[in-house]
Amino acid sequence: MSVAPVESIPSLSSDLFYDILRRLDGATLASAACTCAALCSISKEESLWENVCSSMWPSTNREDVKSLISSVGGFRKFYADSFPLIVNKDVMEFHHNNYFEYPDDWTEAEYYGDVIESESISPSNFVSIVDIRFKEKPICSKVLLGIPNANGYDDWFYNCPFQIDILTYADSEGNNDGAVNLSISDGLPAITSMEREKKDGKLWKELSNGLRLSWIVVNRKIKQAANLSSWFPLGGQRHWPTDNDFVVRFGSILPAEEILPCQVVECILIMKFRVVHTESEGIQTSLKLTELSMQLEDMEGAHVNGRNSLHILKKALSCQRSKNYGDALESCHMYSKVQNELKKEKMRNENRLDRLCILSGIAAFMTFWYCVL
Repeated sequence: MSVAPVESIPSLSSDLFYDILRRLDGATLASAACTCAALCSISKEESLWENVCSSMWPSTNREDVKSLISSVGGFRKFYADSFPLIVNKDVMEFHHNNYFEYPDDWTEAEYYGDVIESESISPSNFVSIVDIRFKEKPICSKVLLGIPNANGYDDWFYNCPFQIDILTYADSEGNNDGAVNLSISDGLPAITSMEREKKDGKLWKELSNGLRLSWIVVNRKIKQAANLSSWFPLGGQRHWPTDNDFVVRFGSILPAEEILPCQVVECILIMKFRVVHTESEGIQTSLKLTELSMQLEDMEGAHVNGRNSLHILKKALSCQRSKNYGDALESCHMYSKVQNELKKEKMRNENRLDRLCILSGIAAFMTFWYCVL
């Protein structure tokens, strides 16, 4: 058997190239596009990137989401914006002297960092596209159009802590794909009792190692998107607030320059599961997703209000990103380190103030009795 020689890659059929490229994932497809002009030209086909986005984010299969992606630049741009994770290298080592203090004579607006351009950012322009996987299997896809409770520029939304519980609002809008449950068929270990789980932590380990979260925020007006999740869990709590609850935390560090004095904030994405059944009940072990929420916190752990959150979310859509998960993880670890140093320094200052007050009280007491006697 003889094989006909191929003089050059361009001599091959473009249909053959397309058939090969449509089988690749996004990162491999982008790499293949850099090899030659022929592959570069074919890789610009929107249908290829639509297929990539569909396999990675099942929520993009919805017709309204497809229309949204097409309106903000297409699937190729959407993948380029949403696949890399947010990296914030502005989180520096903590130095108390450099940390911004709040002057006593600041107004309320200055204290909370309220900016004037609220009219230029409409909550209805933001869209949340959320996908959850467990052991590489999609288990939940939700889409939330706009930001709830923000219609009409309500002062309540702008001045209260910002939070989105996407399960509550997506379901109230009729975007309900049913309850999200995990069972042994999904790869969960069999749990005989919660007492046993407290000792060995098998269920918690499987959740921490198997869960993946993607929370993409799109701004329809400026036609930009970004993934605010860390993809992998950053931490969590088991058996909180009850023995049957497991809280898994994802997130990222977002820039807040010219918005808040702390310059950076933490985007916290919470996923909470509740144990519904255990093997001791004669039913297979199963969990139910009870919360999937987003909130922003500043360096001191205070919730960011709705007004500033809109500006931070808009700013995050154009910040630095990286395809290396280690870079995003390093940003989160550095933030936690700086935050802990801030808490320790604040505690030391409070202890110094307490000692000063005690000494002043003792001195005043002794002076009083000295004068009396």
